[in-house]
Amino acid sequence: MYINDAKILDLIRESGLVTKTDFAFALKKAAEKNQPVGDVLVSLGKLTEKDWINMQAQALGIPFVSLKGEKIDPSVLSLIPEPVARNSNIIAYKKSDDTLEVAMLDVANLPVIDFIKKKIGLRILPRLTDSESLKLALAQYKKSLQADFEDIIKKETRNAVKNINSEGKDGEEKTEKELREIVEDLPIVKIVDTLISHAIFQGASDVHIEPCEDSLIIRYRIDGILHDAMVLPKDMSSGVTARIKVLSNLKLDEKRLPQDGRFKIANEQGRVSFRVSTLPTYFGEKTVIRILKESSKGFTLEGLGFHGDALEMIHDGMKQRTGMLLCAGPTGSGKTTTLYTMLDILNTPDVNISTIEDPIEYQMPRINQTQTKSEIGLTFANGLRTLLRQDPDIIMVGEIRDGETASLGVNAALTGHLVLSTIHTNSAAGTIPRIIDMGVEPFLIVSTVKTVIAQRLVRKLTENKEKYFMNGVEKQAMAKKIDMDKMLARLKKENIVGEKDNWDTIPFYKPVITDDNKEGYKGRIGIHEVFKITNTIKELIIKGSSADEIENQAKSEGMMTMLEDGIFFAVQGITSAEEVLRVVSE
Repeated sequence: MYINDAKILDLIRESGLVTKTDFAFALKKAAEKNQPVGDVLVSLGKLTEKDWINMQAQALGIPFVSLKGEKIDPSVLSLIPEPVARNSNIIAYKKSDDTLEVAMLDVANLPVIDFIKKKIGLRILPRLTDSESLKLALAQYKKSLQADFEDIIKKETRNAVKNINSEGKDGEEKTEKELREIVEDLPIVKIVDTLISHAIFQGASDVHIEPCEDSLIIRYRIDGILHDAMVLPKDMSSGVTARIKVLSNLKLDEKRLPQDGRFKIANEQGRVSFRVSTLPTYFGEKTVIRILKESSKGFTLEGLGFHGDALEMIHDGMKQRTGMLLCAGPTGSGKTTTLYTMLDILNTPDVNISTIEDPIEYQMPRINQTQTKSEIGLTFANGLRTLLRQDPDIIMVGEIRDGETASLGVNAALTGHLVLSTIHTNSAAGTIPRIIDMGVEPFLIVSTVKTVIAQRLVRKLTENKEKYFMNGVEKQAMAKKIDMDKMLARLKKENIVGEKDNWDTIPFYKPVITDDNKEGYKGRIGIHEVFKITNTIKELIIKGSSADEIENQAKSEGMMTMLEDGIFFAVQGITSAEEVLRVVSE
């Protein structure tokens, strides 16, 4: 089915969703990349995917359907096999006596429509949908399998325990040969594969495999919170750990020392990397697996939660040819994702970008990425020294951990490079005293550090949420934490609330627990505080002022704190005020 170019361009112009300047820029980019102008506008964050697909639907005269929140009858869903649905981005969602309605991303995919028509013998009615709807609908295939996971675990556990107990002599440590025979056993392979598949499906970032006195507990970290996933017999511990060691190329018979390893798998959603860490504990080896989706790309700063003045400050910082941009926060706060997103924007043919990382979390084309190996002397500091001899324009240092790395980063920024890095501090202002504590002179900091970002991740509410308005007690409690008048002015400035709105008329939202979601949250978004090193802040740094004094000055110059940024999203119904307070108080 052909979309008339003139018609779709007219629809974009008439929608009023895109400014003339953005439209002209997107037209130019679309011509350069040989892409539809709508795809370019979506990638730039100027148009939502739903709006773009709606326009295509109008141009084609085909209805747009959203499958969000829609439960599809399993008998209808299964009319299209899962591999076909996933590979061709097509979902069967409604059936009548002689027709089948299918939701697709590309209604021009006539071969797959013909294939389904011949297979099912019904007239196919194609409908356009968006990728989020399709993703949720595809997950319904998995939901029917989720109960089977438990059955697989129970069935294979019994077989695996029998095999493990039959290997070796009671009360003795198993040899490496015996362990290898166990891990090559089909039940253990199936159990570990199931645990990993289940974790990926649940959207877990980490899998914890923890031996206890009489059981083996499996926990998944989902949206930053640990949840018990299942409990296996204690006898399974050595087999499961050994299987993961084999996958990660670790020593099977080394149980007294911690070990670190990696492995990869490819599934229908792309390549997934796993970082493995083992640690001896009283009841056996604990194993933690970090899950890193290599296909996690295409982020935008807006999509990560940046907006308003903070977004402008970051773009200004990236326009600099020299200096440092620092991203601060605790482990797991999304710092690396923010850096990769900035690198993706900076990654143009006219610059040479080099990184030194531990580990390389996402592989990026045209960027020279180096993994540290401390055991052979390739540390952040040594790697950074070598990078400076590789004629880079932009350098990304995975983390500033010590004075040597901090000093080299500052010197790199002084000698004509743009340096991006992360640092572990609790606030943006706290970054400055931390670098001074590492031994960097204040006059060098004011000459190099341009922009500092601090961030946390908050869970996002699902579409099922309950609206409420703050009462007097809640407003008083909120007023102790933020400047309510200033916050209201910000919300009005960014058109989040109306000019006549006040805190009595602004709604907030609470999570609603459902059978499908026991928490009321799904996914996460960043809350941030960003400040530029202005002349007044430079003077405070030279004087040796505290983090509190620097923060107060930054706030007086317009910095929005993480708590205020969280309330900004709470007002929009993206998250809840309780979730923001939980994360910021941590």
